[in-house]
Amino acid sequence: MKRFNKLILAGVKEGYSDIHISGDHPVVCRKNGMILFRQQERYSPEQIDALCEQLLGENELEMLRSRLSVDLARSVAHIRVRINVFCTTRGLSMAIRLLPGRIPNISDLNLYPDLKDYCSLESGLILVCGATGSGKSSTIAALLSEINRHQKRHIITLEDPVEYRFNSVKSYIEQRELGTHMHSFDQGLRDVLREDPDVIMVGELREPETIRLTLNAVESGHLVIASLHATNSEDALYRMCNSFAPDAQDMVRTQVSSVLSLLVVQRLKYIEEAGFRVPILSILRGTNSLKATIRDNRFAQIESILQTGRAEGMFTMEKYEQDYIMRRGRLTPPSISFKPSPESADSRLYRSSLVEGRQRSANDVPVISHSPQESPAPKARVQPDMGCYVINDDSTMEDVISELDK
Repeated sequence: MKRFNKLILAGVKEGYSDIHISGDHPVVCRKNGMILFRQQERYSPEQIDALCEQLLGENELEMLRSRLSVDLARSVAHIRVRINVFCTTRGLSMAIRLLPGRIPNISDLNLYPDLKDYCSLESGLILVCGATGSGKSSTIAALLSEINRHQKRHIITLEDPVEYRFNSVKSYIEQRELGTHMHSFDQGLRDVLREDPDVIMVGELREPETIRLTLNAVESGHLVIASLHATNSEDALYRMCNSFAPDAQDMVRTQVSSVLSLLVVQRLKYIEEAGFRVPILSILRGTNSLKATIRDNRFAQIESILQTGRAEGMFTMEKYEQDYIMRRGRLTPPSISFKPSPESADSRLYRSSLVEGRQRSANDVPVISHSPQESPAPKARVQPDMGCYVINDDSTMEDVISELDK
C-alpha cells in the first residue's frame, strides 16, 4: 500500500487523470488525454493480487469472484480515486481515475447558470442523462453542491460507487454506496423514505423497480436527482415508461408527467477555440405542454417542444452550443475543474464492526464444542449390569432404538 500511495501522490503531482496497472507491464498514465508509460514502475501479477486484497472488502472480493470485475472508490493518501478491477490475460488489472478533491460547481463545469434555479425546488424529478463518460456524475455533484452551500436540507445519496465525498455545509449530507451500505438501489430507495430526507440522489436508473420506487419517492414530496443512460430526451422518457409491462405503462406515463421538473441530456464536445472539451446540453423543462405530451404517449413530439421552447428556457444541443457556449466570454478549462487534489471531505471512512462481522441468521444453530476429555452424554444409554435402560428427559424413541442396535 505504501508503494501504491506514492504512485497516487505522484499522479496528482504530475497532473495525471488516470493510472493503469497491469501485471508485468509498465504502469500507464494519461495526461491531457495522452497515454504515457512509466517504464521503471512495474507490478507483478502477484503484487497486484496482494494490493487488491488490501484495497477490496469482503463483499467486493466476492463480487470480483462472481463477476470477474468490480467497481469501487477509495481515499488513498487523502486523494479520492475510482477504481475498476478486472481480469485480463495478465491476471488482475486496475484502471484508476483520480478525482478532484474539490467538488466542482456549476460555473466550473461551464454549465448553464439557470440550472441553479432547480436546486431550490421542494419536490420534483431532475433527470441527468448521457452516454458513459459524458460527465453526468460531475453535473449531479455540482447540483448537490449548490444545494449544500445555500440551503438547509437533508440530502441522502445512493451511489455506485461514491465518487465525490461531501462535507455538510448548510445541508446535512449522508452518502450510501451500493454493495457496501445497501444491497441494491431498490433496498436503498425503500430505506430512504424512513430516513427523513429532503433531497434524494439516485446514482442510476436501470431496472423497472428502481424507476417505480424513484417515482414514488418524488410523489411523496421529495426532490430526486437521478441519472439515466440515454442519448436524447425522447429516448430517456421512452426508456423510463416502456421498461414496464404494457398494462402498467399508462400509469407510469401519468406518474412521470406529474413529477418531471427537468431533463438534461449532455455530451462532451471539443471546442477548437477553447482547446478543450465542454458539456453540450439539451434542456427540457417540465412545462404543461410536455406533461400532456408524455401523458398522451406522444414522445415523437418532444423534439418539437425542445425546438419551440426557447422562450421557456429550453435548448436543443445545437441551440445550446450556439446561444450559450459560443457566446460565453470565458470557459473554464477542465485542467482546473478536474485537477486531482487532496479531497476536501474531512470525515473519516468507517465501517461498523457490527456490519462487517459475520451476521448470524435465523437459520444458524449454535454449536457446542466439547474438550477432548469430554463427550456429550448420550440421550439414552444401556446399563447392562443393572439390567435396565437409563433414559434422559429429552430422549426420543429413535434414541432408545439407536442404543439397542449397538
